[in-house]
Amino acid sequence: MSAPAPMDDSLAKKRYMIMNALRVGSIGALMLGLAIARNIVDAPYALGVALAVGGMLAFYFGPRALARRWKSDSQPLGGEDTQ
Repeated sequence: MSAPAPMDDSLAKKRYMIMNALRVGSIGALMLGLAIARNIVDAPYALGVALAVGGMLAFYFGPRALARRWKSDSQPLGGEDTQ
């Protein structure tokens, strides 16, 4: 098994910013969902619950899913080194 190829700094920074934007957006969805569910914002209760649950799930599982996808993109097809 060989070591992974070094990543370009600009690509790493871009991916870091995307992961943090996902987290901030997820917190925003969670907060909006809670505000709707508590009748602070006038909208259907089911929408508030869906936003809150979706935001929570995206916050916890979104960055992991992105990292897994990016890790699989960096490996060649077939999982073997091609030279």
